[in-house]
Amino acid sequence: MKTIRIKRIYDEPAEDDGYRVLVDKIWPRGVSKVRANLDEWNKEVTPSTELRKWFDHKEERFEEFALRYREQLLEKKEQLNELRKTADHEPLSLLYAAKSPTVNHAIVLRDVLLNGL
Repeated sequence: MKTIRIKRIYDEPAEDDGYRVLVDKIWPRGVSKVRANLDEWNKEVTPSTELRKWFDHKEERFEEFALRYREQLLEKKEQLNELRKTADHEPLSLLYAAKSPTVNHAIVLRDVLLNGL
């Protein structure tokens, strides 16, 4: 079974993180590339700038945001399949910078990777 986790980029890297992918379009403030300990920075599977700005991490917009983001991911099947292949071979950690662990795009992305669109 695939292991796909979501984790804040500000949390310390752990041995069981596996393949670490930053899934934010903008580099997180205050995090050096060394400290991030990334295997990949994948900007292709992130929400569009327009959608990200509209969402503005407002909990009341999350449901609509998730629907719109899933629509955008329909155009990213190749990139999604690459992430799935990685998860087939080792744990995959999707790293995000948002403050909320329950209202962020990485939750939607993980769900899509595990369950499809």
